[in-house]
Amino acid sequence: MLETKKLWESVLVDMELSVSKANFSTWFKNTSIIKIEDGVVSVAVPNEFVKDWLINKFHKLILKSLRNLSESTRSIEYIVIKDINNKKEFEEKPKYLANLSTNTLPLNDFYINKDDNLNPKYTFENFVVGPFNELAFAASQAIIKKPGIAYNPLFIFGSTGHGKTHLIQAIGNALKHSNKDIKIFYATSEKFSVDYVTSLQTNKVNFFKEKYRKYDVLIMDDIQFLSGKEKIQEELFHLFNTLYDNNKQIVFSSDKHVNYIPNLEERLKSRFGAGMIVEIPQPDQESRIAILKTKAQFHNFPLSHEMCDYLASAIEGNIRELESIINAIMCQSQIKNRELSLLEVKHLIKDSAKPKKNVSIKDIIKIVADYYKIDEESIYEKTRRKEVVRPRQLIMYILREDFSVSYPTIGQKLGGRDHTTVIHSCEKIKNDIKTDPTLQQEINKIRSMI
Repeated sequence: MLETKKLWESVLVDMELSVSKANFSTWFKNTSIIKIEDGVVSVAVPNEFVKDWLINKFHKLILKSLRNLSESTRSIEYIVIKDINNKKEFEEKPKYLANLSTNTLPLNDFYINKDDNLNPKYTFENFVVGPFNELAFAASQAIIKKPGIAYNPLFIFGSTGHGKTHLIQAIGNALKHSNKDIKIFYATSEKFSVDYVTSLQTNKVNFFKEKYRKYDVLIMDDIQFLSGKEKIQEELFHLFNTLYDNNKQIVFSSDKHVNYIPNLEERLKSRFGAGMIVEIPQPDQESRIAILKTKAQFHNFPLSHEMCDYLASAIEGNIRELESIINAIMCQSQIKNRELSLLEVKHLIKDSAKPKKNVSIKDIIKIVADYYKIDEESIYEKTRRKEVVRPRQLIMYILREDFSVSYPTIGQKLGGRDHTTVIHSCEKIKNDIKTDPTLQQEINKIRSMI
């Protein structure tokens, strides 16, 4: 067996190749193997939050890597240790985030019910409604009042991370709690496909048919993956007819409109469009702010309006990314035992922030000059007028912080100034942000315009 230190270093190499840079630096920092006994690998982690995250999100990856490197590995246990160099001492929960909520439901309520396959965390109570998804939400509410009659089938489409799975499972959970006798089942199209193929291999096709035909509500996610699977599409077609003819509610989701799913039978397209087709587009800025606040409140985590405003501007549209960022900020806050500054958050999310448009230095100068209603040419002049100096310093700060332009280049492009002047300007803005919230708001607004 490899020495524990080398073994974990090899695991970390695998993890770095398997997860994003942001996830790797957030969740695998300050971890190590402290002992291996009877095939059980004990991994030291800095706090409970990291422990829970590794168990829920990366456990399978870590276990696979360990078993590839050491065949005797049976399982992993994660142990919170205060000081990585003092492996006998366990960590107490940091005072900061002491009220951080890790759950709001009884423990048993977090388990997915195998009878209906619904995840209890997906409810309407924690679903954020905004202009981008209000039509889909309204259609879902109508179904709850009249399942099998209003909007049957309901077909929801939209890009990854826009909240489709949350919404369609919320329908199932709401119906489940309003009527205990109703038979509901949620499945991905992949699950449906696997069940069908297994039934063929085991000569249990009739059992498969009976299983799916017994439900009052069938919710099927990611229907686009049935593209080109003719036999499975045929089975779904017959299942659809049986359920529909008996006024059973059917809900589908896809990453694209039914008409744009390639290699999908026309008769299925016709069936999918018989009820209501509604899109969940990318969340708008206000909705992203609301989502961030809701997720933070769910965990009893303090998140300022300025922080929400910046994150909503920096993270483009994907709700899953917003959730991931909140989790990363909470983890780092717990590790540091204090609230993170905006600059720290900015560095934390730099790999997740939306790519900057192909803008030139001249474009940024124009945007800032227009924002402060000053003549663009005055930025290049040697003037020390206050109404020009501050915008010019902001331009230097943004060019350096957001676009990593070198100090000499910034100075050259802004009227041939010395690089020491640029450094001074950037440091001044950094210091002023700490005491002037209005300045931070102005910078955020300018960033959203770039």
